[in-house]
Amino acid sequence: MRHFEKLPIALDISNLSPNVTREMVTNRRNAAECADRDLRFGTCQGADFLGWLKPGEILDKDELDALKNCAKQLREQTDMLLVIGIGGSYLGARAVIEALAEEPDRVVYAGQNISAHYLQRLRKQLSGKRVAINIISKSGTTTEPALAFRVMKDIVNCADVKSCIVATTDANKGALLQLAEKEGLERFVVPDNIGGRYSVLSAVGLLPIAYAGVDIDKLIAGAVACADACKNTDPEKNPAYFYAIARQALYLQGFSIELLANFEPRLHYISEWWKQLYGESEGKENMALFPASVDFTTDLHSMGQYIQQGRRMLAETFVIVEGGEPVVAIPDWEDDSDGLNYLANGEFSDAGKVNAIAYKATAQAHREGGVPNMTVLLKQLDEESLGALIYFFEIACAISGLMMGVNPFDQPGVEAYKTIMFKLLGKPGFEGGSKETKTDYVSF
Repeated sequence: MRHFEKLPIALDISNLSPNVTREMVTNRRNAAECADRDLRFGTCQGADFLGWLKPGEILDKDELDALKNCAKQLREQTDMLLVIGIGGSYLGARAVIEALAEEPDRVVYAGQNISAHYLQRLRKQLSGKRVAINIISKSGTTTEPALAFRVMKDIVNCADVKSCIVATTDANKGALLQLAEKEGLERFVVPDNIGGRYSVLSAVGLLPIAYAGVDIDKLIAGAVACADACKNTDPEKNPAYFYAIARQALYLQGFSIELLANFEPRLHYISEWWKQLYGESEGKENMALFPASVDFTTDLHSMGQYIQQGRRMLAETFVIVEGGEPVVAIPDWEDDSDGLNYLANGEFSDAGKVNAIAYKATAQAHREGGVPNMTVLLKQLDEESLGALIYFFEIACAISGLMMGVNPFDQPGVEAYKTIMFKLLGKPGFEGGSKETKTDYVSF
């Protein structure tokens, strides 16, 4: 196919016009090139967190070999891996695992919430299983994962318990590092120069991904290929930069929400990772598109009405897998009681082809309803394509944020709830400050 000339990823802009045209994007090329220059030369805001820019250099060969060996040994010794982390410490790994692993249920998650019911149910689920833990936290003191580690640590069950707890943490400091050193745990490094939401191709994401049986060499190779292609700053030859400029143009026209939509359930957690990437990177100074997501066709029967005819503040980006999916034949029923025999023997006798038509119809209907949309196309859903997609969204996010004038690599607003929560919990050092909101009920 022509649109997959160099990489297994492309951008379909057919449904952007008249809101965004090629000419409009070309006219903003200089702004994107300035952002690119600041990014490449490390003169941008947040320049200390650019380690993700070269995905092939995040881990050297010895570190990568050690990680793959650790994942292999854990997989051989255990039935399940419990990944404990929150935000970027687990979302990237989960996104790749849910999309690509043949047995994604071998990896489970804790530390992404503080639900007592969730933890209790998880303990029941893991009871009697051979379980390893990968605790991921740069400091070791982030409330959600630290609490989950306390509650779940004793669930580890394998021949050598010490070898089945792996800490991914800071190289030089922090409570988790001290614990790992004290207990002799194997550990890997959360890089100082990569923020959590950009860390999926570091040890943070790669150890759980490798445990799940995904080929991380191919995943990295896909990202490296995309990184090389993105050195060309011409948006006509760089879909990531076209995407970044187009979404900025939509924002300046008054669109306030970007929906990431897919027609493949395996991509649900790609959307969850994308929401953190763009929400934390751009959501500052009362600006930016709000990143939301929908899973089609499921959500066409819930959110579809609003998207089609609700307030016109929505732009939409589809992520679509074009090939490589299984063939599921639609059977011919003698009585044709559901009226679907017209699909059973013709061009659309494969359920996947019906799904593809559903996407095309949705994109067209939403455009006609006033929702401009574009589509990120993947040639197929494999390691190389997904690695390229990860880098595509990362560099587009960085360029988009810098064009907006914010630091795409910090997240100062995340601390607001923590400060109040620590005060309410009575954490030492957080006395005083904000007052607890007075409870005011309206009840039956």
